Amino acid sequence: MSNIVKKFPGVIANDGVNFEARVGEVHALLGENGAGKSTLSNVLTGLYRPDEGHIELLGNAVSFSSPRDALNCGIGMVHQHFRLVSSFTVAENVILGEDTTDVFTETTKVASRVEQLAQQYGMPVNPRASIWQLSVGEQQRVEILKVLYRGAQILILDEPTAVLTPQEADILFKTLRSMVAEGRTVIFISHKLDEVMAVSDRVTVLRNGKTVGTVDTASTSARELARMMVGRDIVFERVTRTRGGASSQSVLQVDSVNAQDDRGNQALHNVSLTVAKGEIVGVAGVSGNGQRELAEVLCGMRASTSGTFSVDGSSVDAGSVRRTLAAGIAHVPEDRLHTGLAAGHSVQDNLILKSYRRKPMSRFSVLQRKIINSNATELVDRYDVKTPDNATPVRLLSGGNVQKVLLAREFSTNPKILIAASPTRGLDVGAIESVRTRLAHVADDGVGVLLISEDLEEIFSLADRILVMYEGRITGDIPIADATRESIGLLMGGSAVSEVR
Repeated sequence: MSNIVKKFPGVIANDGVNFEARVGEVHALLGENGAGKSTLSNVLTGLYRPDEGHIELLGNAVSFSSPRDALNCGIGMVHQHFRLVSSFTVAENVILGEDTTDVFTETTKVASRVEQLAQQYGMPVNPRASIWQLSVGEQQRVEILKVLYRGAQILILDEPTAVLTPQEADILFKTLRSMVAEGRTVIFISHKLDEVMAVSDRVTVLRNGKTVGTVDTASTSARELARMMVGRDIVFERVTRTRGGASSQSVLQVDSVNAQDDRGNQALHNVSLTVAKGEIVGVAGVSGNGQRELAEVLCGMRASTSGTFSVDGSSVDAGSVRRTLAAGIAHVPEDRLHTGLAAGHSVQDNLILKSYRRKPMSRFSVLQRKIINSNATELVDRYDVKTPDNATPVRLLSGGNVQKVLLAREFSTNPKILIAASPTRGLDVGAIESVRTRLAHVADDGVGVLLISEDLEEIFSLADRILVMYEGRITGDIPIADATRESIGLLMGGSAVSEVR
């Protein structure tokens, strides 16, 4: 890709970008949110036509008018925002767009093939399940399997390990190495610099739509790559807690909670846990092991079938978002744009979604626009949200700024307990540092934090204690001082506590 320029109204997303990937290599593409990585990938996969520049494939000039053109040339991508039809099954999504005369027969064959691929690559998913029934992590697995099924020779993978244990990520890395050994090319987009260092041969860094440089992985370091990405040093150590951690007073008590998933299967099995004031409790587990259902029960989005939970000693009725909000529970969901925020609405309106019924945001059921705008200005400044103005729809913001809007709203409710699910998923290293620091600060203010994440680096950087979930059960409760990445990873994969000590 040479001198690629792609412009949008008021924005130059790619400004003369040069990018070269070789046959038989894993080439990492790094950059902050808004640096131009997704735009460049969309140009390569035919979703966008470049305004300037050209693309060569194996020495031949090519021009793609659609993703089908790119797929026909052997280029496939797993997008950060999934391209799946929610009402279709996994198998139907995999076959979608292919020419077939017998959809039923072909779908049956595809389901069998998907099961084989899922087992081969350690990414379990039910090929007959509808997409809407799957967690975000499981949907990402579908996207990966779809590209593998179609046999692309150039694979663009955006955050492919977000739903894997460290052991499963290692298996994926070996799979990628075997793919490139066969002559395939893998373009690996990731914000996990340790993964980039572990799996890539070369790294290209973008900043503000321009190419900063391309380096051999063997001759650089994670700290140097971070400096290239954001223009300053990033600290990769455990986040400092100014107040010193949890108190002895419990703020959240969960007793023997059971719940079903969207398909009516048992998702939670007698889950019990506690979170103290000022404590950050990490919940580790591969996506699809009950973490989403646990968060939804605690936040009133899903009814439990049995069990109870309380906040500050007061029982909370499950299945009511208003009651959990009134009890002091705030929620940062894993799907920030569809569950956490109203993507088509403005920044200022999203910031009052939990307070617009009350004074001073409304009087006599009439919204007070001046006060709402003033509130947005104050929160935008406090949380350093980069937005053209308060009336900008949140869907137009970068991932990091979308998450800042969500955090600003939830923190401004003065919660007693914060449920944070994958709060830095898909963010760049600068945004990750900012979000993690704010989570530590809210805990220092006495808020209990239940941090649900498949990212062990995130949990180890923040948590005082780690709970491990496997098949809807709490299988481990380990103080951070006694935890290792290897032991937690094994527990996430189903090993018993006695086997990893």
